[in-house]
Amino acid sequence: MTLPVETAEAIRAEVNSGGFSRYLTRAMERRRECDRLGELVDWLEAGYGPVPEEEPVQAEAERREIEREHDKWSS
Repeated sequence: MTLPVETAEAIRAEVNSGGFSRYLTRAMERRRECDRLGELVDWLEAGYGPVPEEEPVQAEAERREIEREHDKWSS
């Protein structure tokens, strides 16, 4: 696989000296994490069915409430 020149130049313009390899390594690690999470979701949905639409909305509301409580206690 070859990285397009334009992409490489854009990355080099954003990172400091020596940061190019770290940037690409981290990008590949993140991609692998996403791939593994996607595989986990597929496996869970095969065993338990798809997540109902309202559940992610409820989970996000609960996460925000936890953050508010955390912020209140850590201030």
